[in-house]
Amino acid sequence: MSIHNVRLEVMQFLEKKVNGFVDDYLIPVEKIWQPSDLLPNSEEETFFEEVKELREIAKDLPYDFWVTLVGDTITEEALPTYESWLMDVEGVDQMEPNAWSKWVRQWTAEENRHGDLLNKYLYLSGRVNMKEIEMTTQHLIADGFDIGTGRDPYKNFVYTSFQELATYVSHNRVSQIAKKHGDAKLAKICKLIAGDEMRHHMAYSEFVTQIFKVDPSEMMLAFAYMMKQKIIMPAQFLRESGQKISSAFENFSDSAQRIGVYTAADYVDIMEKLNEKWQIDKVTNLSDEAEKARDFLLKLPGRMTRVSERLVIPEQSYIFKWVNPAKI
Repeated sequence: MSIHNVRLEVMQFLEKKVNGFVDDYLIPVEKIWQPSDLLPNSEEETFFEEVKELREIAKDLPYDFWVTLVGDTITEEALPTYESWLMDVEGVDQMEPNAWSKWVRQWTAEENRHGDLLNKYLYLSGRVNMKEIEMTTQHLIADGFDIGTGRDPYKNFVYTSFQELATYVSHNRVSQIAKKHGDAKLAKICKLIAGDEMRHHMAYSEFVTQIFKVDPSEMMLAFAYMMKQKIIMPAQFLRESGQKISSAFENFSDSAQRIGVYTAADYVDIMEKLNEKWQIDKVTNLSDEAEKARDFLLKLPGRMTRVSERLVIPEQSYIFKWVNPAKI
C-alpha cells in the first residue's frame, strides 16, 4: 500500500474520534468570549471616555512592542490562507463534509476572533498606521505561504502543534509586557488569545499522539522531516506597501527577539516540549529509518541551543511603515 493510501486510511480511522476532539478542545459560540466583551462599548455614553483612557495608557508602550503586536495581528488576520490550506489536507473532505472538515471550520471560527479583537484594539489605540497594516494584511493573504507540508496530514499536524504553541508563547509574553507597562486591558486581551492558542495546541498535538499509536514509523519520519527543514512562521512572506520581495518578516522577528516576546531559545524549548509530549524516546515498533529519525530528534534541541547561544540580534535600524516612532 502506498504512503498516500496509508495516510488516508489513518485519517479515516481517526475520524470517529474527531467529534470528541471538537467537544474537548473547542468552546461553543454562546459560551466563548467575543471581541466586544473586551473593548469599549460603542452603545454606551461612556464609549469616548473609555477610548480616551485606552489611548492614554497605550502611549507608554515602546516601539518594538508595537511592531510585535502589529505583526501578531497581521498573522492572525491572514486566517483565510490557513483555512484554505487545512481544508486541502489529505483526509479532510470539504465536498462531502466529514468530521475533519468540521474541526477545521470550527477551529477557524475560534481563531477568527483573535484578528478581529487585535485589529479593533490597534485602531482605537491611535498608535499605528492602520492603512499600512491593512495593506500588509491584504498582501499576506494574496501572497499565501508555503510551509513545506504539502497535503500530508502528519506533517501538517506537526506544523500546527508547533505553531499553536509558538503563538501561545508570543501572545502570553505580549500580555506580560502590556501588564508591566500598566495596560491591564491589553494584557487581558492577549492572555485570553493565548489561552485559545494553548487549547488548539493541545488538540493538534493530540492528533499526532493518536497517529503515533497506529503508524509510528511514518509519524516519526514526518516529525523529523519538519524539524530538519525548520518550522516556517505563517507570516514568512510579510511585506509592506510598495514592496515586492521584503525582509519585513526578519525585521519583525528581530523586534520580537529584542523585546523578548519570541526568541530562538523559545523555538528550542518548543522542540523539547514536543519530544516530551509525544514521548519520542519511548515509541516502539519503529523501522530502522525511523530509529535514525528518533535519534536526530532527541539530539536536535541540544544542537539548536548551541546555535541560538551564538546569535546576535541587531539593534533597531529598520523602521516599519506600520509604526511611526515619532508617535511612540
